[in-house]
Amino acid sequence: MKSYARLFVVLVVVGVAGLLYGRIEGSGQSAVLALSQYLPFPAYLLPALAAVLASFIWLGWLWRGLSVAALVVCVTLLMGLSWGSSEEGHGRVRFMTYNVKSYLALKRAGGAQELAHEVFEQQPDILVMQDAGQLVDVEGNVRSPDLIKVVGGGWQHAHATDEYVLLSRWPIRQCHHGAIPVGNEPHVFVHCEIDVDGTTLQVITVHLITPRQGLVAKHHGQARWLGLGEWQDNMLLRMRQAGLLAEYLRKLPPGPRIVAGDLNATEPSVVVQTLLNTGLRDAYSSASVGYGFTHGHSLLKGLSFLRIDHILVSPDIAVADAFTGGAQASQHRPVIADLYLHRP
Repeated sequence: MKSYARLFVVLVVVGVAGLLYGRIEGSGQSAVLALSQYLPFPAYLLPALAAVLASFIWLGWLWRGLSVAALVVCVTLLMGLSWGSSEEGHGRVRFMTYNVKSYLALKRAGGAQELAHEVFEQQPDILVMQDAGQLVDVEGNVRSPDLIKVVGGGWQHAHATDEYVLLSRWPIRQCHHGAIPVGNEPHVFVHCEIDVDGTTLQVITVHLITPRQGLVAKHHGQARWLGLGEWQDNMLLRMRQAGLLAEYLRKLPPGPRIVAGDLNATEPSVVVQTLLNTGLRDAYSSASVGYGFTHGHSLLKGLSFLRIDHILVSPDIAVADAFTGGAQASQHRPVIADLYLHRP
């Protein structure tokens, strides 16, 4: 039995080391490394726990140390544990980003009410929504009665473009969109200026291409799993979108800036790192302790396992806190950040 236990521990340690290499090297190296970043954490956490148990029952301290080390790597680095701390400043703003999946919410009885309840619970000062096109009419006006009630509770300003809706307690001005096409398909991000008590805040919201299109496709009306080639194409499209957005961000004048939305990528990925390399930082990683998972609960019942929705802020913005909202109303949990627009 000891030989089997040793073999199992070796396999777990090698597997964890391979996944860690994928996180460190990022998704730009290969399709396999990119795909590994979307692996649900129970897939490697449970074997690591089993290796610890097996080593403590049948093996000596060296093997126990190896298995515990593998488990620690899983719980921290692989699962994306953040260890931030609250920052101070002035000019407080509560900011929220939310992929509402409106096309699904409006098909579900009470779906719009659930979205409105989630927003009301968080009480953001500025809200950006993705996949919200079904909540507005052709003229860009919010048309869901339940969300209108929430807007009437304090938001005097709104803007809608394509799938995006921005709501603010302060004036929104000079909104425009930029192109981040998906191959030959048009796709955009939205950039608005918000006048927060005399301070111009640049707000960009974006929704990058979903990795789901790289995993499953329709073939003669039936779903089939794709190969690594299709997944790599999907990955490269998302990286190109991030690159186009990064080029745009570098041309903006200095000042407080927020980029938020469903990036469909984890923080270690080349996609998110491309945006961070423009001088931004992740609000959750900066101020929170935890994992901040936002997606996956619709795939593994009730269990979120990916942090793919992000609030990225410029260095002159302080982050007091960042956290995720509820999982009931959408396939994505919202991300909420308490920010200070003026950092000492």
